[in-house]
Amino acid sequence: MRKILISACFLGKKVRYDADSKTLFHPLIILWQSQNRLISICPEVEGGLPIPRPPAEIQNYSNSNNNIIMTSTGVDVSQAFKKGAQQALQLCQQQHIEFALLKESSPSCGNHFIYDGSFSNKKIVGQGVTTQLLQQHGIKVFSEDNIEVLAQALDQYD
Repeated sequence: MRKILISACFLGKKVRYDADSKTLFHPLIILWQSQNRLISICPEVEGGLPIPRPPAEIQNYSNSNNNIIMTSTGVDVSQAFKKGAQQALQLCQQQHIEFALLKESSPSCGNHFIYDGSFSNKKIVGQGVTTQLLQQHGIKVFSEDNIEVLAQALDQYD
């Protein structure tokens, strides 16, 4: 049975920048938890950032590993984000994880959209630092917006 890397905030852990969670109430999450498939992580916390912390956004986004992530207070937290992404990749490699369910719009975990870097609540097409790294290593990343597609992908392998 394939394991799934999952954003810790989806499981009710208060790890977000605002010390809150984004608990994902979905029958598939309950099923996967009962099957012990879920391995949780918050890349930002794993990278050494505190809870709570100022919000951060990728500045001048590009499809590279060289994005700069700044907080709303002007602090460069790029290294912590990159360290957290490496921790997530290492966990996937150790646990032989090929699928991830990560929080959309996050500068770490966004899969299709991220905030534009202006701290004005505007989103652009883009991926977070962790998502980029995982995908570069063949890990299939999904968000809460396409959890059923993840279930279909898992069905092909189980």
